[in-house]
Amino acid sequence: MIALSDSIFLTPEAYLQREEKSNIKQEYIDGQVYAMAGTTDTHHTIALNLALLVRNHLRGSDCRVYFADVKACIEKRNCFYYPDIMVTCDPKDRETSTYKRFPKLMIEVLSESTEAFDRGDKFNDYQTLDSLEEYVLVNSKHQRLETFRRNTARLKKLEWLKPSK
Repeated sequence: MIALSDSIFLTPEAYLQREEKSNIKQEYIDGQVYAMAGTTDTHHTIALNLALLVRNHLRGSDCRVYFADVKACIEKRNCFYYPDIMVTCDPKDRETSTYKRFPKLMIEVLSESTEAFDRGDKFNDYQTLDSLEEYVLVNSKHQRLETFRRNTARLKKLEWLKPSK
């Protein structure tokens, strides 16, 4: 992420208003706005394929799948992030069209520029979401997934999944 040059403190409301008019995606972390880098075709293809698989799996349920352009609001940390894929089943999330507050599943496709953040600060922030049950990291260079599932209080690494040969 790259901090925007006019680094002034913004309230969440000011950020959301600014984001509506912006032609670039920006994430919000405790008053600061950060421009997001574009993705590669590999990253986009992986995320789109996963989003379609998850959507097909959830067809007929009350859950909704969001891909790339809907923000996750992490109120306890005063953040808005754009996860690659997000699933929410909470009817309260239908009250807002540009962000969701009660995701059940978050999936991030890792890239060299985002991996440390997705594993570090973003993961720590996501863990403050009481609704979040699973966090999945997808390696875009190797066929590997890391799945974290909530146990009593925190998200715990479940397993490394690799395709069988």
